[in-house]
Amino acid sequence: MSSEYETTETLDVKGQSCPMPIVKTKQAIDDLEGGAVLEVLSTDSGSMSDIQGWADGTDGVELLEQVEDGDLYIHYVEKAP
Repeated sequence: MSSEYETTETLDVKGQSCPMPIVKTKQAIDDLEGGAVLEVLSTDSGSMSDIQGWADGTDGVELLEQVEDGDLYIHYVEKAP
């Protein structure tokens, strides 16, 4: 796991499949202040491409990093300041 980012909040969507990781990530980001970093924990391998695509197409968010750790997929998403 990465310690490079100071996460503001962790969102656990383990065991949930598409589209829930994206839906819950968007809801969590909307509730955060600008500059906050959200750590998303998922067991859905599709979340790697799904969250990347969502972040690329969404103004005001940046995907900082994605880490694959066995069956766990960790995403670090920053809300623009």
